[in-house]
Amino acid sequence: MTAAEPSPGAKCWLVYVLRCADHSLYSGITLDMARRLREHNQEPGRAAAYTWPRRPVRLVYQEAHPDRGAASRREAEIKKMKKAEKERLVINSDKRHFLSGKAITPRERLIAALDFPAVEDAKKHVELLGDAVWFYKLGLELFMAGGYFELIDWLAERDKKVFVDLKFFDVPETVRAAVRQLRNRGATFATVHGNDAMLRAAAEEKNDLRLLGVTVLTSLDQGDLRDLGFAVDVKALVLSRARRALQAGCDGVISSGLEAASLRQALAERLLIVTPGIRPVANVDDQKRVVNVEQAFMNGADYIVVGRPIRDAARPAKAAQNIQETIAGLFG
Repeated sequence: MTAAEPSPGAKCWLVYVLRCADHSLYSGITLDMARRLREHNQEPGRAAAYTWPRRPVRLVYQEAHPDRGAASRREAEIKKMKKAEKERLVINSDKRHFLSGKAITPRERLIAALDFPAVEDAKKHVELLGDAVWFYKLGLELFMAGGYFELIDWLAERDKKVFVDLKFFDVPETVRAAVRQLRNRGATFATVHGNDAMLRAAAEEKNDLRLLGVTVLTSLDQGDLRDLGFAVDVKALVLSRARRALQAGCDGVISSGLEAASLRQALAERLLIVTPGIRPVANVDDQKRVVNVEQAFMNGADYIVVGRPIRDAARPAKAAQNIQETIAGLFG
């Protein structure tokens, strides 16, 4: 769908094409695709006169331009196209993206990270988010706080899904025993790190638990890998680890959105891709290899994990709902 991808963090003008409920196409330009899509679908005072009576609309094409003038000229070209030409533009662009085709409920593609120092804080956050989030990631911070498995039970009682992100890394028999203990606790996903023997040991005990191999943490960049002694390109390392995880019996991997497209190109739909490090246009924290919501899914992510942009927002439920609206626009 994307004819030109801006670099992460870049601010550029986007020319976009929407598919309306009556199957007609509408084009426009914007600096913020997620906001504009939300306006077209939910805000009568800001939606275009054409799109409002033809809701819902979804994004089917976009391309980036360095300034408003270039974007406006390109939009004028698209507007002059006949319907068949516009359809070809959309179809041809579809060959360049890796939007997930898996049967996943759109609202469950967003996984919110419960990064809190106490279980009670996490519960308050879940209650605050309400129906805006249906899938939660529980990591090491909560594990060390106490009440971790009680929280899993509490979430299950509210029909929420759970991603246990403890990154099992130990001798194979210990990893095997850990997965055996976890597999009947109601979790949907769990992460495992390490070599082939560790991954195989985990996979042999998973039952219905879906295991995700960790590739390269999104807080690491090429320089960090060199410091750790990895004389290899990040993408090559991610692909190598993904192949080994699949061969060992894992269901998918944790991967930055920057490498997701390479994984899809090499491995197609054979694995699940869960992408953390989702950030707004401007990123100022410790995550280095980041993408936004649209980039992650267009590059092949099946799920995204979002923590601080929701947790630290002035209105967390609204922030989560905005992400859900972007997801709904992509997956209809």
